[in-house]
Parts: sequence; C-alpha cells; structure tokens
Amino acid sequence: MEFIDTHAHLDDAQFDPDRDRVIERAKEAGLKSVITVACWDREKGFAKAEGLLDKYPMLRLAAGVHPHDAEKVKGSGPFDAIRRLADARKAVAIGETGLDYHYTNSPKDTQRDVFIKHIKLAREKGLPLIIHSREAEAQTIEILVGEGAEEAGGTIHCFSGTEKMAGEALKMGFYLSFTGIVTFPKAEAIREVIKNAAMERMLIETDSPYLAPVPYRGKRCEPSYVAETARKIAEIKGIGIADVARITTLNAETLFGLSGEGGPEAKIAYQIRNSLYLNITNRCTNYCTFCAKFDSYTVKGHYLKLKREPDFMDIVKAAGPEPTKYDEIVFCGFGEPLIRLDLVKKAGMYFKRMGCKIRIDTDGLANLVHKKNVLSELMFVDCISVSLNAPDSLTYQKLCKTPFGDDAYPAILFFLREAKKFIPKVVATVVAVPGLDAEACRKVAEDEIGVGFRVREYDEVG
Repeated sequence: MEFIDTHAHLDDAQFDPDRDRVIERAKEAGLKSVITVACWDREKGFAKAEGLLDKYPMLRLAAGVHPHDAEKVKGSGPFDAIRRLADARKAVAIGETGLDYHYTNSPKDTQRDVFIKHIKLAREKGLPLIIHSREAEAQTIEILVGEGAEEAGGTIHCFSGTEKMAGEALKMGFYLSFTGIVTFPKAEAIREVIKNAAMERMLIETDSPYLAPVPYRGKRCEPSYVAETARKIAEIKGIGIADVARITTLNAETLFGLSGEGGPEAKIAYQIRNSLYLNITNRCTNYCTFCAKFDSYTVKGHYLKLKREPDFMDIVKAAGPEPTKYDEIVFCGFGEPLIRLDLVKKAGMYFKRMGCKIRIDTDGLANLVHKKNVLSELMFVDCISVSLNAPDSLTYQKLCKTPFGDDAYPAILFFLREAKKFIPKVVATVVAVPGLDAEACRKVAEDEIGVGFRVREYDEVG
C-alpha cells in the first residue's frame, strides 16, 4: 500500500528535534509523498519549508497565506514569493488559503481580499488550491464560485463541514480531504459525508502536527498516522484499506500533478475488496448517459483505458499465479465483456477449472450482438449481474442511448429470464440516476422476472 499525505506542516518547530526520524517513519508506513504546506511568515517567507525539499525528496510543497495571517500582508510580497515557487515548479498547489471565522485573528474583509488574490494566482499559474474554511461555509463557496475557482480546482482541506458544503464543493470539481478527525467519537456528521461522497473525490491528510487520530489522540501528529484515517474511511465505505490507499493516492497524483511523464498504465486485472476484475475491452454496446468513462477511465483508483485488447495469455498473466485466493473472478471493466464472448468462455472456464467462482457484469444485450441465445454457453458462470437500468423501454433508450432501439429492453428482459435456466445467481441492477424510479425497476426484476435486484451508486459505475 502507498499513501500520500496531502497536507502536513513539516516546517513546524515541533518537528525540529526529530524531523529525520519522522520522515523515516513515514516511509516505513508506506507513504509515497507528503505535501508540506508552507504558511507564509512575515520575516522568513517560505524559506524553511522550501529548504526541506532538497533534503527530503519525498516532499512536495504548497505555499500560501493562512487566513490567520491575512492582516500581516503588506503589498505583494507573499504573492511574488508564491509566483516564484510556481514558476520554478517547486510548488504543486497554492494555499492553504481561505476563511477562518472561528478565531478571526484577521479581520473578515482582509481574509476575503487575501483569499481572492490566491484564487486569481491559482488560475494564472494553473495550480490547484488548498482551501481552509472554518465557520465560513457560505462565504467560502460564494467566493470560490464568484472568482471562478473551478478553473483551478483544488481541495477543501481538513473537511469538517456540512453535507451542503460537500455537495457544493463536489459540484465545482473540488476534492474533500479528511484528517484524523474522522476517527473521533463525536465526528458522526463527517463520517456521514464520507459515506455519501464518491471515493474518486476524496483525499487523506494529517494536518501534522495537529489533529492526531485515534489511537494517537493527544500526541503530536505526523504523516505516518495518515494510515489511521485511511483505515477509518475503509470501514465507513465498506472497502479495504488497500482500496482507500490506491484510490486516494491516484486522486492526489491527479490533482497535484505528481504522476510524472507518460501517464498511468491500463490495468487488465484489478482488485476491489477481495474480487479480481478482468478488463478485457473498452468497447460498449450502448452509450449510457451516466457512464463514468466520459469523465475518466479510472475506477476505484485503477486506470482502465486499454491501448489494445488483451488475449487469453495476457489475462492469465495479469491474474497472477494464485487466482483462487480471490472470492470471485469478475468479467467487468470499462466495456461490455460479452462483446468478446469467445474470450470470456475460454478464460472463464480456465479459471473455473482452477476452482474460482465466476461472475459476469453485462448489459444483457449479447443475444442481439451475436444474433443467438448465448446463455447456454455460460453454464460455467456462478453469478451474472445484468444492467436493467430502467423500468420501461422508453426510459431505457433515453438513459442508455442504445443502437438497438425498441428491440433492446425486451431483449434484456428475455436475457434475464433465460439466465435463470443456466446460472445459479441472477441479479438485475440499476444506476441511481436522479429521477429514476428505482422501485418500479425493482418490481420488474423481482416481481415480474423473479431475479435479484441491486441499486448501484454513481461511484460504482464501471
């Protein structure tokens, strides 16, 4: 597992006695990078944090004026320094900046003015923002929207706001970054935000040396403790800590431009929880309006845009030497697997003979694609999940943009009925598109056809 702590203050004096050891513990805990956030000092500027970059290669730098210090800004000095760091490619983000109306160490109007200058600079330099917001939700969102912060993007650091603020930030394309607060007994409201937000928009951080998580609460916080935040998020979302590590690391690399040259390599086999998914094609039958690949080819931290379609030996190699260690092998990537029916049969029966359980996630249109009933050829499958996605043909055509027109929806209903004859477990699924009558879909699946039913959230699509 590799983590990225997206917000720490490693230039803080609390780390002066043992900073080397703190960095070593971070490496031992699996941290790939730490973004150390330098808050401008009137006398020293950003010099101390900047000096750490050469000594500790795993560190990345963000620079800004904390709202507490806004009234100390006289002239353009801090912004000239941030611009220099950005031009030298030393800074990966601008901030932290924002509003703090809890302490109001600086007048509110001054905080707003300095905040706006950060946003303008972030847009100018094409760098993301790191936002501090405390007891100033409405005002923070108002400024972000009014100043076009969506163009720069960024993250709401140490998110402890309401569901409403989370929704507004996500709507602008911002990320939500969570600290050890999520482990605190009274943080139920934050845990509810995590439960409802997509993992693809989450980051993890420590805000070291502050906010140490349980079981270190009360001690000085440090980057290695970010694993405890990841562990709690995994518990809340019902996924593995390795999933949280992978997804949030990719999110951080994407937002802060940490991936390096060449971009990610597409996955053929990828793990979620203890299931192994096989991504064998990016071709689809339909052009679903809700499909996540129109925004990104990333699912749960796995990049799935294939440069070429894998053959049988590619799949065997990608699955590794011990495929039986997984709960199931799932044919499901960013495409319709049954388009490659012969490969699914060959690979599926290969893994089945080894003792693996086999699942296929499909749109249910394979009979139309291949102009025959394919279900009798899938008797090796233990479970098939079919994307019903609508309670009637008209709604299906509107949502799924199917090239088969009026033939599509009846073909899916037939596919579900036929599947019961050959496959032990058959489930119809729908994506929770706003306005969709999920209850009507359930009645079609359970009452009319007699198969299982499941509603999929947006961040499960793919």
